[in-house]
Amino acid sequence: MANNNNDKMSREEAGRKGGEATAKNHDKEFYQEIGQKGGEARSRNSDNNDNDGKMSREEAGRKGGEKSRR
Repeated sequence: MANNNNDKMSREEAGRKGGEATAKNHDKEFYQEIGQKGGEARSRNSDNNDNDGKMSREEAGRKGGEKSRR
């Protein structure tokens, strides 16, 4: 499924192909390890800054719950 600009691959297709290739070359432990690292980095970043003005997950959940109760 290529775009019409010189039959180049779309970002979506490139991402899908890359993901499929990665899945063929790595096992479950690989994904667990990168997930763990990402979670740790996210935790460090949320502790060290103000989330760049974004609300926390807890706050978003609370606000969503309040809105759905109305």
